[in-house]
Amino acid sequence: MLVCSTRPGALGPEIGEWLIEAVAPGAAELGVELVPVSLGELELPFLDEEAHPSSGRYANEHTRRWSAIVDAVDGIIAVTPEYNYGMPASLKNALDYLGREWAWKPIGFVSYGNTSAGTRSVQHAKQVVTTLRLVPLGATVAIRIGDAVENGRLRPDAARDAAAVGLLGELVRVAQALRPMREPLRPEAVPGPLPGSYARPLTAHDAPEVTVLQRCSWVDEAIVNDTLTVPALHESPDDVQEWLARWHTTGLWLDGRLLGSVRARRVGTDWHIGRLCVVPDRRGQGIGRWLLRVAEAAAEPGCRRILLSTGAKSLRNIDLYHSEGYRSVPSADAATASLAKDLPE
Repeated sequence: MLVCSTRPGALGPEIGEWLIEAVAPGAAELGVELVPVSLGELELPFLDEEAHPSSGRYANEHTRRWSAIVDAVDGIIAVTPEYNYGMPASLKNALDYLGREWAWKPIGFVSYGNTSAGTRSVQHAKQVVTTLRLVPLGATVAIRIGDAVENGRLRPDAARDAAAVGLLGELVRVAQALRPMREPLRPEAVPGPLPGSYARPLTAHDAPEVTVLQRCSWVDEAIVNDTLTVPALHESPDDVQEWLARWHTTGLWLDGRLLGSVRARRVGTDWHIGRLCVVPDRRGQGIGRWLLRVAEAAAEPGCRRILLSTGAKSLRNIDLYHSEGYRSVPSADAATASLAKDLPE
């Protein structure tokens, strides 16, 4: 939530406090974290970066701080007054500072003012935010000061509270829908092997998608190896969340769908690779081989070899690993094929 006015004694902080209180129960139900930010406390000077915002090269600490704040959120609610038929200069300046960080995030508005309840400020802001590829919501909250404020405080208003909850709900839905548009632009995302695909590190927040990917990907392995004791078929999202925190895991995405993943970690001087999986309908397109090489390239300094394993009857997997330079090594379990590959000194 972004409180936009920097004027001393402005009504914005009071409205911001009301908004947080009004939507807090709904935010908890939706699993949303509310992050209040005040432009007055941020103290951004008028834009003073020499490089264009689209470059992402920021010379000043205040710009880097602002960039980190915006980059971390999935959507914005701007609490803005109307000044002379337009938005405050503080909001326009804050928008102008950044580029990529705004792209494909929804923005909702809580406006306040006298004659128009701040709605002309919102119309003005929409011209700017759409240029930055922010997506303005249809839902808004407009507060007419003369009707809503008494002695500097907002009067209770159940209808206004309900409108705020509706605004948050729409913000969350649109943020989820726009996620496939945002993620390829993130610094940690890299182009994948398929047109439009991208890879990024997976985190605990990705546990539901990884759980679904594993269950649909490992059924064939269970059938080939005539066993249902494949751990990946039985893990809950909580189980997956736990190991995602301990392994270096990379996922390949396309249009918001997780197509494949692989995990790796160091044990002594060995780099262990595991859980390489690809959704059944995308096999044979080079995804598994590409993910394997990504995991290999992430091997930490000091590792001498790469180890991995697969089902003893998973001949297709074994052929892939042999073609990538792996050799079979003794396994402690007859049902498992273990393979190794030496790393360059």
